[in-house]
Amino acid sequence: MLSVADARTKILSAMKPTGHETIALATAHGRVLAVPVTARLTQPPADISAMDGYAVRAADAHEKAVLKLIGSAPAGHPFTGQISAGEAVRLFTGSVMPSGADSVIIQENVTASGADIHINEAAAAGKNIRPAGQDFKVGDILVPAGKMLNARDIGLAAAGNHPWVTVHRRPKIAILSTGDEISLPGEAISDGGIVSSNAHMLAAFVSACGSEPIVLPIAVDDLTAIAGGAEAARGADLLITTGGASVGDHDLVQPALQARGLILDFWKIAMRPGKPLMFGNMDGMPVLGLPGNPVSAYVCALLFISPAVAVLSGLQAEPPMLETARLGATMPANDIREDYVRANLQRDGYEWVATPFGKQDSGMLRTLANAAALIKRQPYDPAKNAGDIVEIVRLGAVGL
Repeated sequence: MLSVADARTKILSAMKPTGHETIALATAHGRVLAVPVTARLTQPPADISAMDGYAVRAADAHEKAVLKLIGSAPAGHPFTGQISAGEAVRLFTGSVMPSGADSVIIQENVTASGADIHINEAAAAGKNIRPAGQDFKVGDILVPAGKMLNARDIGLAAAGNHPWVTVHRRPKIAILSTGDEISLPGEAISDGGIVSSNAHMLAAFVSACGSEPIVLPIAVDDLTAIAGGAEAARGADLLITTGGASVGDHDLVQPALQARGLILDFWKIAMRPGKPLMFGNMDGMPVLGLPGNPVSAYVCALLFISPAVAVLSGLQAEPPMLETARLGATMPANDIREDYVRANLQRDGYEWVATPFGKQDSGMLRTLANAAALIKRQPYDPAKNAGDIVEIVRLGAVGL
């Protein structure tokens, strides 16, 4: 069986970033930049005042000096004349500095009297001035390629005079659930059947990762039905199947897809839950076969689909961020598999305390929904006592 790390490496090596598209900047939040945003102008374009006050020559504006007010320059209306000795111009935040001035004395340090101003505190050269290009200059890279755009990035791109940006196309992720026993929520449930949660859960998961889910109709346990579902996924950037990936009499995903050109890379990894994970390529489309148990499907999605979508989106892939916590209960020694244990979290001062749920059956979706973290255990990890330090994936932190 492959280790989790080796399986992730194989999966990610098969992922290629999607192509580019140009979209309106106003719609670009959460998209991944494919082409750097460079400044189309200099910001600020000229020396400007950082405060409401008066443009002066510092050599003139000593304490108790009286200067002649020769004009006013609100933001957007520059003063066109020249400041000479003994003169001042009224400015406001964002006003362009008049020619001849080298300082802005704030209005609180001045007493205005008709056409004169009386200086109550001496000015200093360069004071309260934002020089041209202080923020950026024409040609500067403002946002690099490979960055997921947040509100600050969008504000910076707008300041750089970009109404459009070029981003990676959102990956299209096809989801195919298989099994005679499953039906969609709201449909009739056959004797011995269950409601399928995987399709909805995975669609929400990949959407949260920044991709477009394509939920295919459920495929019954029939080679033709499963192969037909896979054919409907042609053109997707990744096909995810759930259920039927093992080698039992009714596990037909592998043979059905192999008949359609699937080249199997690996099957089975040393992890719990999620051992029967399948990965391969079907005529250029990566295929990831997840277990049918919903907790197994989610954990596999967290460990493998999330970083895979990141690569498809043009991002650098990282495994889920690990934090540390103190254990809130004893845990027995682990076996050969890397284990992910659902747990509650509580704060104890500056530390997290992670307490595993008593039952960890991979069909118990309610405990997954109520879990705040997964405790990660390495293969052959020895028994743990309450208070021991463990590694956790805090589910609130990953947002998935």
